[in-house]
Amino acid sequence: MLDLKREWFKSEERFIGRTLGKLPITPNEWTALSVVFALLGLYFTITFNFTLAFVMFFFAGVLDFVDGSVARAKNMSSKTGAYIDTVVDRYVEGIMLFGLLFATLPEILIPAYAWVFLAIFGSIVTTYAKAAAKEKELVNQELKGGLMSRGERILLIFAIFILLSFSQAYIATIILIVIAVLSNFTALQRFFSAINLNKKDIK
Repeated sequence: MLDLKREWFKSEERFIGRTLGKLPITPNEWTALSVVFALLGLYFTITFNFTLAFVMFFFAGVLDFVDGSVARAKNMSSKTGAYIDTVVDRYVEGIMLFGLLFATLPEILIPAYAWVFLAIFGSIVTTYAKAAAKEKELVNQELKGGLMSRGERILLIFAIFILLSFSQAYIATIILIVIAVLSNFTALQRFFSAINLNKKDIK
């Protein structure tokens, strides 16, 4: 849902772009920095320092917002840059979720690692359902929306690490389950949305 509300953050985006755009760092370099922070977050997750893991992941998430803002402020936007940003965003999110495999999470209905897998799978298919619909020319523009787009997933992942910092593993696992279920539900929403827009092609 947050991917449909980007206009809410236009003023903040312009401020960030103008401010950080003064630094001698290109948009693609900001994108690369997000991976560095994500990998640092993974390291701190593996070493059970969830507070520092959250801090690193938070910076990785913020830098996802920064690269595009700087690109627009410096008039350096490009299709290649947007493509790099999109792919790197998925790696950063995957690294965050992958780190949860090393956390000690309780079993709720099924083992925690299965929920991590479903969360990663759901985030991948949500993105793929959107990209594939455009690639196959089922829609004129990218499918967006749904209950659990990337913005919501990232915010909930942040919440998981905050809870883990306070030793609230059970509640953190509940939130992981919410991500796993709703991300896959969103993938199906986008899948059927593309099909419904092209009912005439169904034989």
